[in-house]
Amino acid sequence: MKPVRFVGGAKRDLSSFPEAPRNRAGHEIYMLQTGREPADWKPMSSIGQGACEIRVRDRSGQYRVIYVAVWAKAIYVLHAFQKKSRKAAPLDLELARRRYSDARAAESED
Repeated sequence: MKPVRFVGGAKRDLSSFPEAPRNRAGHEIYMLQTGREPADWKPMSSIGQGACEIRVRDRSGQYRVIYVAVWAKAIYVLHAFQKKSRKAAPLDLELARRRYSDARAAESED
């Protein structure tokens, strides 16, 4: 199984989800670890090459987990947030872009 690395505060971000969406997102990350696709995802090329988002819908709201799974060393979880409008907030996207750069640097080390 491919390891998961949380970049910056991504683990804290994910931990702040309510229980049901947090468990669902965790299951979807597990699917990535085993080489399968999440149930509901889309590419996020605006973040960087290979970046995608897992979409979790719950009665408490819509949640997103932005990740990169195409690199060799690990699956990098860049950001997790609750989506409160039709489009993701620019601050959430910018944070994911910065963390993408950090993850890319970590991937190329060694």
